[in-house]
Amino acid sequence: MKFAKLSSSLVPVLVTMALLSPAMAHAILQKGDPAPPIKVTTTSGQQVTLANYQGKVLVMDFFATWCVPCRDSIPHLVGLTRKFGKQGMHVLGMSVDEGGAKIVREFAASKQLNYPVALADEDLQTEYGLRSVPTIFVISKKGVVAERFQGFNEDIARKMDALIVKLLAE
Repeated sequence: MKFAKLSSSLVPVLVTMALLSPAMAHAILQKGDPAPPIKVTTTSGQQVTLANYQGKVLVMDFFATWCVPCRDSIPHLVGLTRKFGKQGMHVLGMSVDEGGAKIVREFAASKQLNYPVALADEDLQTEYGLRSVPTIFVISKKGVVAERFQGFNEDIARKMDALIVKLLAE
């Protein structure tokens, strides 16, 4: 079988068509988008939906137990819960681990997480346009994505803190 040589002017068109195909229908969730619905069960057996957080600021952390930057973000997320939990901010950990709830439950206990953790199935990961971990979504009291952070470092921590203070004041 012979393959025709593509004109260099056709390559951008073909790439755009591939990105717009149904397989890529779920674009990366962006600031200002309504948060897609969630329906998960935490590792402690509690059913959780986005409606549980209506009127609250939600920090949704997509992570993996094996991910070093994810582990680095944990002390900050635990601190956020301590600092802002009584003011209406909640953290929900969303594990993308494939090993099951037992591994995630043991990890959460070993890290002394003070927030619920659930398993994020592939459909939920797709709905949220997940491409890497950690990815942290801050969702406003109105259920809108206020910000999406990929990775974790001190700059992200500062920006997250300032955003949460702003959202809690709204």
